[in-house]
Amino acid sequence: MSEPILVDARGHHCPVPTLKLRKAHEAAPAGAELVLLATDPMARIDVPHFAGQIGATVLEIADQDGGVIRFRILKGL
Repeated sequence: MSEPILVDARGHHCPVPTLKLRKAHEAAPAGAELVLLATDPMARIDVPHFAGQIGATVLEIADQDGGVIRFRILKGL
């Protein structure tokens, strides 16, 4: 398995984290794992909703230091 694709959206407000994720998702191969780092609390709602729309799976949502939310997302096949 290859390294996850990192999408750094820290410091950006909605809808930028989801837009950055969309761009990376479109460029990623099927089955790729993407890791999104965001500080906007709305991302907790927006990212899972977006993932559901595009057929991706949210594997994990984890809080990190400094108010960072880490999302692990698997691109569908």
